[in-house]
Amino acid sequence: MTTPDADRTQAERRVRELREQIAHHDHRYYVLDNPEISDAQYDALLRELETLERAYPALVTPDSPTQRVAGAPRDAFGKVEHALPLASLDKVHTETELREWEARILGQLGRQDPVEYVAELKLDGATVELVYVRGALEVASTRGDGRVGERVTENIRTIRSVPLRLRGKPPPELLEARGEVVMEREPFLALNRRLLEAGQEPFANPRNAAAGSLRQLDPRVTAERPLSVQVHGWGRVHGRSFKTHVEGLEAIAAMGLPVVRPLVVCAGLDPILAEHRRLMEGRDALPVEVDGIVIKVNDLALREELGTTARHPRWAVAFKFPPREQVTVVRDIVVQVGRTGALTPVAVLDPVEVGGVTVSSATLHNQEEIERKDIRIGDAVVVTRGGDVIPEVVKPIPSRRTGAERPFRMPAACPVCGTAAVREEGGVIVRCPNAGCPAQIRGAILHFARREAMNIDGLGEKVVEQLVARGLVRTPADLYALTREDLLGLDRMAERSAQNLLDAINASRRTTLDRLLFALGIRQVGETMARTLADHFGTLEALRGATREDFEAIHEVGPVVAASLHAYLADERNRAMLDRLLANGVCIEAKARPTGGTLAGHLVVFTGRLERMTRDEAQRLAASHGARTADNVTKATTLVVAGPGAGSKLERARKLGIETVDETEFLRRIGQP
Repeated sequence: MTTPDADRTQAERRVRELREQIAHHDHRYYVLDNPEISDAQYDALLRELETLERAYPALVTPDSPTQRVAGAPRDAFGKVEHALPLASLDKVHTETELREWEARILGQLGRQDPVEYVAELKLDGATVELVYVRGALEVASTRGDGRVGERVTENIRTIRSVPLRLRGKPPPELLEARGEVVMEREPFLALNRRLLEAGQEPFANPRNAAAGSLRQLDPRVTAERPLSVQVHGWGRVHGRSFKTHVEGLEAIAAMGLPVVRPLVVCAGLDPILAEHRRLMEGRDALPVEVDGIVIKVNDLALREELGTTARHPRWAVAFKFPPREQVTVVRDIVVQVGRTGALTPVAVLDPVEVGGVTVSSATLHNQEEIERKDIRIGDAVVVTRGGDVIPEVVKPIPSRRTGAERPFRMPAACPVCGTAAVREEGGVIVRCPNAGCPAQIRGAILHFARREAMNIDGLGEKVVEQLVARGLVRTPADLYALTREDLLGLDRMAERSAQNLLDAINASRRTTLDRLLFALGIRQVGETMARTLADHFGTLEALRGATREDFEAIHEVGPVVAASLHAYLADERNRAMLDRLLANGVCIEAKARPTGGTLAGHLVVFTGRLERMTRDEAQRLAASHGARTADNVTKATTLVVAGPGAGSKLERARKLGIETVDETEFLRRIGQP
């Protein structure tokens, strides 16, 4: 018979084994992209560890994999003083400037032959320092002003590529690893799509998304964001010594941290200049945002000899890419009201071409963002746009101010209906609370009619504006009560156009549950979530009868989505509107998933640009032939359809040995020419 002490000793031994195994598999999956076990096997290890820690709470430690997301939201971030300053880099923009930098180095060293350099990607992210004490992650902080940053330890712990305990034995007594928190392009675009579908403000670019996600007061929000860390240097290290930068990075990589891999290690600048040109031409195809390369002296002893200036290390320089920015003027700042009632300030700009696109407006997000950047009506401003990123006002140019510029203040009332605006508790979004606001009604009807929703062709902005203004439509259900006479009374509506619109409305009466759910515009419910809910509940009646706990029991549904769904379906006005939809002839067809289609059993991911269809159309087409679809490549993925510009998802699929095809082959397999 075993004793309690023996049971605890055995549990303690098993806990150590499980933590080591989970850390090993996290490193294989998140850092090396080369997993050794299935998701189910990994989940079984984690469940066993959770069970043991519940049985023996004293065994729970901060570096346990079960503690990556723990604790309540904070009221504010604490301050962290860096033991060694995180100095900024000097910057050059031309070959001439780069060679002048090298000449200064060689002059100070008293030599003519070139030194060995390392060139790395200059990642456009949020700089952080990760402090490991005896192998355990103790403190993580932002760069701040270089001397004092903000404590973001709990948020960094949610990033699965960051080890909570360093690999290898024995670990150094102290390691201050420094790197960038980044968000890759495709996950960034997917995040923005989800935010837009949920009626929330999208991020202007991946750098803002990474920084904003890192600085969430609630670590659970950070945990939901697709962040990663790439280490590019270090501060203090006790218990290890390195002779070169490359040696140091390789040692840190061996400890389990993901590192920025050197692009070029060479004597002299010519190979680096060639690499800079190559990367500059292909920068949009890189999986992450890069704004140049960083060139460093590889020999650490030479670095000591070169030292630093008051602001920059002399042994490193950032060789920037040409900026994709232009200067224009803010002629006005107007407030737009979205379908969820969010009031969004938008800069009206003198039209200017940025990155091959004419930009005449740019969202300013909220009052706090305007004040932080100090943007005023009449300001000359710098505008940027990169790849598929929405236009962003980077900063004003104060030196060009004349005194006629005017500050902007968000209105106290909705500019459309005059209802007093309210600020969300703990947030920055200001909303119009009036569900009858014409702007919200227009937005809701336009969303309802989208091709991905009820697909009502011909129901455009001008028609919707008139229908709402004349009181003919106040909810989506009113669309199905419109008559030919109602439509003929609209401006520029001929008999044929009226009949075509009526035909489109009638055709939309037969729909599927996932399309209807997406069309309703429920906050937090985009197309993917709508399909998940439809697959789970099957009927609108079952969905309407579900409790908040029923929603949270679905694997893909978190507490935020569950709360939004429950609130929407509990609202009497929404329930009445759904009843009217059904009474007006909207019929929800059962959507049985094909079991014998050509793609039956496949989990398909689409990546890159598709030439013959949108991403949403492709996912629906795959589903109609028996497949399930997902947004990200995992070990469960069986087929990846890759178009031009495919990045990290395609690379990951190849590393995992997942079959990849192009759009033409995908269509051939489902029998479409």
